[in-house]
Amino acid sequence: MSTTTRPATSRRPRNRRTGPGRAYYWMVLPALVLFLIFHTAPVLQGVFYSFTDSPGYGDWDFVGLSNYAALFGDERVRAAYWFTFRFALVATVLVNVVALALAVGLNGRIRFKNTLRGVYFVPNVLAVLVVGYVFNYLFTNSLPSIGAALGIDRLSTSLLADPELAWVGIVVLAVWQAVAFNIIIYLAGLQTVPAELYEAAAIDGAGPWKRFWSITFPMIAAFFTLNMVLSLKNFLQVFDHIIAMTGGGPGTATESVSVLIYKGGFQGGEYGYQIANAVVFMVVLVLFAVVQLRVLRREEVSA
Repeated sequence: MSTTTRPATSRRPRNRRTGPGRAYYWMVLPALVLFLIFHTAPVLQGVFYSFTDSPGYGDWDFVGLSNYAALFGDERVRAAYWFTFRFALVATVLVNVVALALAVGLNGRIRFKNTLRGVYFVPNVLAVLVVGYVFNYLFTNSLPSIGAALGIDRLSTSLLADPELAWVGIVVLAVWQAVAFNIIIYLAGLQTVPAELYEAAAIDGAGPWKRFWSITFPMIAAFFTLNMVLSLKNFLQVFDHIIAMTGGGPGTATESVSVLIYKGGFQGGEYGYQIANAVVFMVVLVLFAVVQLRVLRREEVSA
């Protein structure tokens, strides 16, 4: 008696949805609504008011592009942009040089490594305004007293009272406070570098500088890009440091774009005009970020 075997029928797998389900959209929807209400809507409202002569209250008239045209002929606006760009460039370079040097040292074989990492991170958790007032006291009282005792005329007066040097005090505060966060980013990048590469380089006779430029820096190029972009973006928007240290003075010597927008828009009755300034500044920030990312990404690839 012969038995016939039926060919095995292959079962087709059930169609399963690979995309996000409804629960995903319900979880994202509240965040999206809050973002639109508290971010997008105010931005669009601000862009609208930039075409008006609104003082921030009461009646206003539509003036079209007059505010934008007036910005390019305003000497105070040009001075604020020049100060902001100069400050941001110097502070960004100093922060990343100091942070990278400290991160390399903290990543080495040293005693009390974890304690030192915690100590260097302390400035990041302190309020900028509080620290700014402390630095204000140091530059206004302590440093002149030390300069007078040592007979140094240049330091016997407050650095913050000098229109040409006041920005240096703000840079010192900004660098001291911002280095902490950048150190954490660089330490995270240094942890990704295999130790075998250093051992092989040491066998080949490469010195510390050679190992740094040939191994360390190329391997952490992405972290360097991140720190550079974030640092420049934050320093271009500098506000708290200036309010605590100089208030924009002496005169308008240390007045950044953010401080100018705040003073003119909320204290000077130039709400519509300074909103137009804010819109231009927003475009400038985006352009800086895009150009900086493209240049640094290109350097990453070449490295």
